[in-house]
Amino acid sequence: GIEPPKGVLLYGPPGTGKTLLAKAVANESDANFIDISGPELVSKFVGESEERLRSIFDEAKEKAPTIIFMDEIDAIAPKREEATNEVERRMV
Repeated sequence: GIEPPKGVLLYGPPGTGKTLLAKAVANESDANFIDISGPELVSKFVGESEERLRSIFDEAKEKAPTIIFMDEIDAIAPKREEATNEVERRMV
């Protein structure tokens, strides 16, 4: 009766196996795996970044159970008060 976590943050320098670990967890738990890179989500057009993010979560919902692995999230997610442009403010 343990509730599964809604999210896990894997932190570390590049090349330490974070993606491999997430893929292994998805494989062992018979879950689908969606791997996206943070910069892939960013668009200069208003609303497009949010739409991409919504479509990823819609796909995950359709194919549940799913593990969504967001790599390089630090590239698009500065601290809110340090966001320098509108896209960063909307995405965070």
